[in-house]
Order: sequence, then C-alpha cells, then structure tokens
Amino acid sequence: MSFSNTDTGSKPADPYKEQNKNETSLKEKVQDLVTFMEKCKFAMMTTRIGSSGLLVSRCMALAAKEGGGIDLLFHTNTESGKTDDLKSDPKINIAFLNSSGEWASVSGEATIATDRETIRKYYSPALKAWVGDLGDGKHDGGPEDPRIGMIAVKAVTATYAITNQSFLSRSMEVTKGMVTGSAPNVNMLRELSQEELEECELTTIVLFTAAL
Repeated sequence: MSFSNTDTGSKPADPYKEQNKNETSLKEKVQDLVTFMEKCKFAMMTTRIGSSGLLVSRCMALAAKEGGGIDLLFHTNTESGKTDDLKSDPKINIAFLNSSGEWASVSGEATIATDRETIRKYYSPALKAWVGDLGDGKHDGGPEDPRIGMIAVKAVTATYAITNQSFLSRSMEVTKGMVTGSAPNVNMLRELSQEELEECELTTIVLFTAAL
C-alpha cells in the first residue's frame, strides 16, 4: 500500500532523493554508518506502547555495538516502560541526529538481555546514578543488580544521510535551488537493505572465525 497525491509523469516526484542518492560499496556504506553513530553517541529509541499502540521515543546513550558495528546495545532499567513496550512488540527504531542535520535511522528487532555475563561485560559505574541504591543489599546499582539489563537491537534496515561538504557549500546549494527550482545536492543519502545487513553480519562472522 502506498500514498500518492499527484502524477508527475516521467519526472521524479521526489527530486531531493534522486539528487542526493549515493551508491557506494557495501563496506563503505556500513563503515560510514558505524562511524556516524559512534560520533553521535546519543539516539532516540522509538517503541510501541502495548496498551494503546501509540509510539513513544526516548533519548538513549549507545553503550556498545556488535555484528560488525550495526547491531546496537543500550543499558536499561528492566522495570522501565520501554521494556514493557518491547515485550509487547520487539520492533524498534533507533534514530541519530547531529547539529549539522546529518542523520541515521536504524530499524530492527530488540531483545532484552538480563544474563549477568552480558551485564558485567558492558557495565558502567555511571548506571548507579540512574537506578540508584535502594539500600537492600541487592538493588545497589552494581553489575549484579537485577534491574540492570541490556536492550540489544538487531538491525534489519538502515537509512542515513551524511555530508562531506562545508556549511557554506551546502548553504550555496540550497540558495541555488531556491532560485533555479533544482534540488540541492547537499547529502549522501544511502540505504542498507535487510539483505545487505545480513551479508555484512555473515562476513563479520567469517572473518572472526578465520581469526580464531
């Protein structure tokens, strides 16, 4: 099912996308995405509320990456609303944005990890400030606190837009577009399909196995 409000004939209905679509190797697409996410650090995590079906977004700090850098991990309090959301519907979106307007959107499925081996591996002392010490000897904000878990996001698709142009160059492109009616070439707009991400993860596994 799709939506359309007009017919543009042979001309592209979305000239911005056509002008900025950037094709390159899978390796470069993945590496540029990983680098961008690392630089952003913070992201908006969108989940679906089970009781209403409405979407809700929360700001989250990226804790770690796996699967060649495309599968994302976040710390969580297991007793929070987002874990309720994910139990009802594991589909999730992670969105990154910087002050230059560059952005990335990663869609996938999430699992909640509570095994202590994983928690100890990625534990940060800063978590104690967020979950607190309840003073009962168990819920102390440490790595053994059962409230501390990880949200693991397995990426299924990704779309992102980055640029190698200066702010001045991009401004000039936009100004030219306003005058001429042509779409400005200001970003490298890229998409990673489910098949491409699966290929990337398989390659990572093969390389890791070969290194053992």
